[in-house]
Amino acid sequence: MHIPLFPLPGALLFPRAQLPLHIFEPRYREMVREAIARSGQIGMVQPQLAESDRQNPPLYAVGCAGEIAGMEEMDDGRFNIVLNGVNRFRLVAEVDLGTPYRNADVDMSAFDDSDPDPLGLAQRSEVEREARRLGDALGLVVDWEAVGRLDDEMLVNAIAQVAPFDVSAKQALLEAATLDVRADLLVQLMQFLRLSQSGGADLRPTLQ
Repeated sequence: MHIPLFPLPGALLFPRAQLPLHIFEPRYREMVREAIARSGQIGMVQPQLAESDRQNPPLYAVGCAGEIAGMEEMDDGRFNIVLNGVNRFRLVAEVDLGTPYRNADVDMSAFDDSDPDPLGLAQRSEVEREARRLGDALGLVVDWEAVGRLDDEMLVNAIAQVAPFDVSAKQALLEAATLDVRADLLVQLMQFLRLSQSGGADLRPTLQ
């Protein structure tokens, strides 16, 4: 399956999650227009180098396909869009389709992205506790009652999307095989980030 790629560091999309995007570069405006005319899907993937460092940086092998669920086109040609996560994919090979944006052949069967099993109560509590601690350390104002109403998958993936982790940490979260594995890694990353903010002891998460 061919899919247009939108390489963007730090921007994670998960199945059943949403990702709002502001599209301003001409090549990606064209990508949005052509995606709407075709499958309506865009592949979100992280570059291993920032776009500013290289025009076409190498990409991580795993991304997530998103379906355009909402779109606003501005008078100057920019877009605000919302992607609904469909399925993670493994990048097989990039293909040259003569477009200014990148395209790839991807394997959509590489991951089982059916509805995950819920977290255990202790694991859920640990995720919420570490999220509160990190929020306090970063000085964030959070509606914790609303957070507590999220289901397990939405909770873990929402934190993974918005927390200021580096690109490699975000990629490890995306590639986690199951929700409980992602939740465990998320707790480690939140602890490490919180301690680094407060100058505490080194607690390096294991990225596998």
